[in-house]
Amino acid sequence: MSIPVTSECYVCHLRRSVETARALGGEEAATAFARELMGQYLTAPEGVGSPWFGPGVTELLKKHCGLKGDRFREEKERSNRFVLERLEDIRRRIRAAEDPLYAGAQMAVLGNYIDFSALQGEVSFEKLDNMLDDAAQIRLDPEAYGALRSDLERGGRLLYLTDNAGEIGFDRLLAEEIHRAYPRMEITFCVGGGPAANDATREDAAAVGIPFPVIDNGNTVAGTQPELLGAEAREALAQADVILSKGQGNVETLYGCGWNVYYLFLIKCPLFVKLFGQPKLTPMLLRDGTPLH
Repeated sequence: MSIPVTSECYVCHLRRSVETARALGGEEAATAFARELMGQYLTAPEGVGSPWFGPGVTELLKKHCGLKGDRFREEKERSNRFVLERLEDIRRRIRAAEDPLYAGAQMAVLGNYIDFSALQGEVSFEKLDNMLDDAAQIRLDPEAYGALRSDLERGGRLLYLTDNAGEIGFDRLLAEEIHRAYPRMEITFCVGGGPAANDATREDAAAVGIPFPVIDNGNTVAGTQPELLGAEAREALAQADVILSKGQGNVETLYGCGWNVYYLFLIKCPLFVKLFGQPKLTPMLLRDGTPLH
């Protein structure tokens, strides 16, 4: 029940984590950090996905590099402001579309670009503005979209698993369109239980004005690790008729779970390029259980 790390994942994860440690604490601290992180690789349970290592990385950054608080707080605040400044314009574009719910999904998947962790050093708000201008050209899998619409028509409860700060503002707009199309649907947002990469927390949900009930997952893994979920999140997952899941981290931790999950994300790493046979930054809508490469 996850997409397990490969040898390529270990190399990528170590490189990116050590670059962060070096930037925070210098070479000596980064070397000590790397030795302990490699020890965690050796003792990790078999079959875990890359997000499983996140809390351990954070603790090692605190221990060796003096990390205090949320290392992505500034980026999160800038991301939330970026979306809020454009919220009404994006909403108008969505409402003007022939299929506003589909347009909302197009915008929401582009919001997954706001990822200062997975896209380390690559995020550009200017580029995202250009991507949003071309959002109407995005083509999401028609079979998965049709199944999602059918499930929304029949279901009564939707759990929206969020990913990044800033991105959660785009999620708000998609959820609003779902509620407009299916007003009987009860929508709940689930955010991170604390700082995990630049994932959204309750603070970010409040910052972008999420108008639906918000719960958290009870942990600091950048994804939805079933065995680490708090009681509230476990109950919400069990009771949901439809689960809308944003970002690669949720795919890595949930895929194959057997729940009625629809994944909406951009491909961001070589492993996902191989799994889906699509280039980096390709928008994806995928239903749980769809065969992978």
